[in-house]
Amino acid sequence: MKRRDFLRAAGAGLAASAIAAPAIAQTTPALKWRLTASWPKSLDTLFGACEDFSKRVAEITDNKFQIQVFAAGEIVPGLQVLDAVQNGTVEMGNTAGYYYWGKDPSFALATAIPFGLNARQQDSWQLRGGGMELLDTLFADFGCYGLPMGNTGAQMGGWFRKEINTVADLNGLKFRIGGFAGNVIKRLGVVPQQVAPGDIYAALEKGTIDAVEWIGPYDDERLGFHKIAKYYYYPGWWEGGAAGHLLINRGKWDSLSKTYQAIVTASAREAGLRVTAKYDLVNPPAMKRLIAAGVQLRAFSPEIMDASFKAANETYAELANANPRFKKIFDSLMAFRQDSYSWWQVAELSFDLFQVKTLGRS
Repeated sequence: MKRRDFLRAAGAGLAASAIAAPAIAQTTPALKWRLTASWPKSLDTLFGACEDFSKRVAEITDNKFQIQVFAAGEIVPGLQVLDAVQNGTVEMGNTAGYYYWGKDPSFALATAIPFGLNARQQDSWQLRGGGMELLDTLFADFGCYGLPMGNTGAQMGGWFRKEINTVADLNGLKFRIGGFAGNVIKRLGVVPQQVAPGDIYAALEKGTIDAVEWIGPYDDERLGFHKIAKYYYYPGWWEGGAAGHLLINRGKWDSLSKTYQAIVTASAREAGLRVTAKYDLVNPPAMKRLIAAGVQLRAFSPEIMDASFKAANETYAELANANPRFKKIFDSLMAFRQDSYSWWQVAELSFDLFQVKTLGRS
């Protein structure tokens, strides 16, 4: 290469570098955000997911994007995460949409509804079945952008001081039950109580509530409910697969570069997968420990299940008539449920039933 051609090529390379470097720097500026969670630190799976998410974002961005995580009560109470994100008190939060069904019942569809979807179906509907596109309009109206971040799987039906055999046994029962499900179960005579996670044990201990549902064996054991109430019921028909969400202030989300938006999205997904995986790992041994400690495992009776199913459908019909957005999202979820279970009964259910029966005999 002639000296003149070499200098021309080198100069072009330097010019390209000079143009590219600022462009890259602009997509990855130094940021420091705050995330407030609905969970106390004692719930190491849910709160731990927030820490995993924050750590992953920092790793990918070489610590340029730092997110400080706060537990429930450190900035705002656990049930005020949506408000804190919406009004800009924090840039983002991790919570369950159904806590805010009083603002709009459609929020329940983001997390779980009675006799809705299981964990895998919820993921499929939200990520591939159009669910998040529908939910995005809801989040946007409350100044937020939402990303799925973890699913607990099917939950337990809760802790009771006495046996619950009939619908009549539910009458007058003060039951801590999360979000929207209380609106359904009150049709059976229950007096639903919405209590933040960090306050549940004290309420049960003092007798402010008669029964409580939370998630499942691992978290319930950590919160100590078995020390007060010994009857442990299943299934949690109101939460066949409860999805949590990362809520981000809409203005802050829109201000992020495409690069940072992709990093946040991928990190939330990774942290969410760890939530479900951990619950599937830690719930079985926790259940064994609880039973060994004297906990009485009970199934809700067919009478209670049938009455609950009827109450849920009555509630949905009323809400769909009164709230067009709820109807639109609900219809999408129900159509997905119908098609999904027509497949699940062929493969997943038949396989699982055989496994359970066979392993139970071994």
